[in-house]
Amino acid sequence: MKQKVAIQGIKGSYHHGVAQAYFGEDVVVDECMSFQELIHSLEQNKSTDAVMAIENSIAGSIIPNYAYIDEHNITISGEYFQPIHHCLMALEGQKISDIKEVYSHPMALLQCKEFFRGLPHIKLVEDADTADVAKRIHDQQLEGIAAVAGETAANIYQLNILAKEIQTIKSNSTRFFILNTRKDSKVAKEEINKASLKFLTDHKRGSLATVLNVMSDCGLNLTKIQSLPIISMPWKYSFFVDVTFTSYKDYEKAMSILEIMALELKVLGEYKNQNG
Repeated sequence: MKQKVAIQGIKGSYHHGVAQAYFGEDVVVDECMSFQELIHSLEQNKSTDAVMAIENSIAGSIIPNYAYIDEHNITISGEYFQPIHHCLMALEGQKISDIKEVYSHPMALLQCKEFFRGLPHIKLVEDADTADVAKRIHDQQLEGIAAVAGETAANIYQLNILAKEIQTIKSNSTRFFILNTRKDSKVAKEEINKASLKFLTDHKRGSLATVLNVMSDCGLNLTKIQSLPIISMPWKYSFFVDVTFTSYKDYEKAMSILEIMALELKVLGEYKNQNG
């Protein structure tokens, strides 16, 4: 099958930008309007790979996406950090004073909360995708409506940018996972220096600390930890962690110990640290 990458959203979205940056400008994409649809695209072989946002430097983790990756046995094969530059855009001739409603993805609206606090006349409405709102405004020639999206969306859908860099924190960035259903990593073992893991511990005091100490003692650096409740086991949690390391042997040693200590241990992906 020829390479095709599933994205959440449409062309002009941040997911599309990451797909172009990671796979090349001419990448063929499968446009999905939800993360669940994106996962199904992989499972049904409509796409060979996928790009999925996992956390933002302002808004935090997109927690349900960890569960999607785990439950559907999707493999993380890479990561990409994308700077986020939100713009407010509308039809040509519209001014901010004309705008009554602004539509965008909930994460985008959350990241621009301070900007809109100074515009109390505007109602914020959550939508499925940043670029899809821009396209709708263009296609239906919607007056009084604006979108929060990236500058590329304004260019593609011929909208006027009313304000640039409206995100609360200017150094805003989103981390994306590169996903597929293959179990064999395309990254050479000597280049792998990061892994995403899921584990469960027993309910004894200090169990989590013991696991984290093993990672530290084996030379693993914990860069991310996220807990998710286990639905079938009230008040018990799965832990999702990212670790970096300089030696794959150190990582293998840690894994061999953790397999004995943890109630469950699952490798979600081994890949190259983009920030390393």
